[in-house]
Amino acid sequence: MGETERFQLGTIGALTLSVVSSVSIVICNKALISTLGFTFATTLTSWHLLVTFSSLHVALRMRFFEHKPFDQKAVMGFGILNGISIGLLNLSLGFNSVGFYQMTKLAIIPCTVLLETLFLAKRFSRSIQLSLLVLLLGVGIATVTDVQLNTLGSILSLLAVVTTCVAQIMTNTIQKKFKVSSTQLLYQSCPYQAGTLLISGPVLDWYLTNQNVFAFKYTTQVLGFIILSCLISVSVNFSTFLVIGKTSPVTYQVLGHLKTCLVLAFGYILLRDPFNWRNILGIAIALGGMILYSYFCTRESQKKATEGATQSFQAREAESDPLITVENGSGVVRSDAVAQVAPGWNSNKDLRA
Repeated sequence: MGETERFQLGTIGALTLSVVSSVSIVICNKALISTLGFTFATTLTSWHLLVTFSSLHVALRMRFFEHKPFDQKAVMGFGILNGISIGLLNLSLGFNSVGFYQMTKLAIIPCTVLLETLFLAKRFSRSIQLSLLVLLLGVGIATVTDVQLNTLGSILSLLAVVTTCVAQIMTNTIQKKFKVSSTQLLYQSCPYQAGTLLISGPVLDWYLTNQNVFAFKYTTQVLGFIILSCLISVSVNFSTFLVIGKTSPVTYQVLGHLKTCLVLAFGYILLRDPFNWRNILGIAIALGGMILYSYFCTRESQKKATEGATQSFQAREAESDPLITVENGSGVVRSDAVAQVAPGWNSNKDLRA
């Protein structure tokens, strides 16, 4: 099996793991919050990260992966920024209507595209832009209901979008720059993310719910769901870093909207949540946008791979041929040698589904 085939299988596995684990944890947390009344989302997230770090530490001791230290300032900044983005998203949900919060999540994709275009010089074809518009339209129809604006909520949403975009772009950039795996990056950044949320979580949850997480009555059933949620979160956190590292922040957001559609569908099938023609139409349009996005990204990736292989072959030909030929005892430099040895192609990774 070639390197390309292994990469594609790894990517498919990462995407599948991300979808299954995320849908599972949403269903688990919905039961925990809606049915059992445990509404402390930010504090619960900090526990998720602590369990994830502990699990990775055990895996490290068992030599499942190798610890690779790198720039601690980058790790610290990245971890704290991730923690802040999670807190801001929770605040955005607390101070806005559900409809406006869904609009906030939809804004992450165009914001990510804009930031990568401006600061990373990435280019998105018209076909991919069109598929993203179809996707966003479908998710908007399926999820956005009442949209109520307020100044504080709007500011919090803007900050949540920007910090989330930057954190996800950093996930991809750091893995490429320092040549670390998703597991290595997650292991080193987890303590900073968990620390940020452990400090801010109880305060944010009290501010949003008017309840004290430490005064909550923890029954056996509540503790069971919390433990289950924390165990599933290990897979969620790992797959998040894995997907962004193997693909891109935009692809991860596209995958996130697929999860939203699946959660809506599972909610109707398993929990008998309200479901109407808007949900059905929106999910259908969103799935169409995802299929188009996957198709165009795959087609462009194959085109890039073909061009890269052709240019690499030309480069090897140029290296094997003599750069100087001798005619009548005098050296004559071939004019096409430099062009063949240094082909002009961009190795920057395109965004893929």
